[in-house]
Amino acid sequence: MSIFNRGHLFGLIAAVAIAGCSSSAEDTTAVDEGAGTAVVAPVTSTTDTGASTSSILSQRVVYFDFDKSAVRADAYEILQAHAQYLSSHAGARIRIEGHADERGTREYNMALGERRAKAVQSFLNANGAGAGQLEVVSYGEENPIALGHDEASWAQNRRSELVYTSEAP
Repeated sequence: MSIFNRGHLFGLIAAVAIAGCSSSAEDTTAVDEGAGTAVVAPVTSTTDTGASTSSILSQRVVYFDFDKSAVRADAYEILQAHAQYLSSHAGARIRIEGHADERGTREYNMALGERRAKAVQSFLNANGAGAGQLEVVSYGEENPIALGHDEASWAQNRRSELVYTSEAP
């Protein structure tokens, strides 16, 4: 291949790469749990719930389905509000605490709690929060909110909590 053709080829590759990195807004929050990790795309849609920002920011718990670490759709608005707050307040810091219910081994639940916290971390990062603002910790099944041994209690314990460590809204 001649130098002239290589130059055009590299130019074409660069143009395609730049076009692929354009800043057009995506309205997807696809989560793939195939390998146990959640992949979250930025969400730019807004809702018309009429809820004030401060009332949304006061919600600091997101829940998960049984044995899943995918961020559920009912948490998007809450997490978007926190991501926006973090992006506009560089001094704010959050500890994301991942939890699981009592079913499963202690080791499995620690890993599941970590995957849940990291899924929330990925969502916040994808929506504007800085990586240095977020800390992830897993408590597994060790800190339940509900002490019952039924589905209602387990559902409350499958969660990630957002704990502001500085500059809380």
